[in-house]
Amino acid sequence: MNHAPDFAHVTAWVFDLDNTLYPPEARLFDQIEVRMTAWVMEALGIEREAADALRSRYWADYGTTLAGLMEVHGLDPAPYLTHVHDISLDHLEADDALAAAIKALPGTRFVYTNGSRPYAERVIAARGLSGLFDDVFGVEHAGFRPKPERAAFETVFARAGLDPTRAAMFEDDPRNLAAPHAMGMRTVHVAPEPQPAPHIHHHTSNLAAFLSGL
Repeated sequence: MNHAPDFAHVTAWVFDLDNTLYPPEARLFDQIEVRMTAWVMEALGIEREAADALRSRYWADYGTTLAGLMEVHGLDPAPYLTHVHDISLDHLEADDALAAAIKALPGTRFVYTNGSRPYAERVIAARGLSGLFDDVFGVEHAGFRPKPERAAFETVFARAGLDPTRAAMFEDDPRNLAAPHAMGMRTVHVAPEPQPAPHIHHHTSNLAAFLSGL
């Protein structure tokens, strides 16, 4: 199916990072989750099982574990972000097809992640995508408010100077496409399997191929 007409108005392209600009098979989040749990255990003085349960509940209730830790426990986000993202990227490979597809997109291109910008820049480099984006935004640029909160998107999009009605958002987490859709963006769910919802315009399991078709 030709999706190009649906994107003819788009002048700004926004990409999530984890499981979007690299395939889920890379399983980077497995490493991050281990470090998250260890951080929660040490910071709150609780056992692993309790830390895992708390982390999952905060992700569901607040959008990210970090948001819950800040809201409920008043924890400083900076040391947490440094710790949890100190992972190995050795098994990530450059993706020439994805790089070429992103480079060919007209207009401005951004990365926006609930992780930190330093971590995002490491992943971008490992994937061979450095120099392709006009800016990279982490949760710190949204005042540590996480996606899926609309206020987080509004803050980052204001920084980027983009008009949501002329932009597209690519995300692996369906929750994080609801606010962009409400703001007038074209939304694309990037995941192995579709999860149809009114706020999702398109689905793809191959981002490079999808972009190449635009």
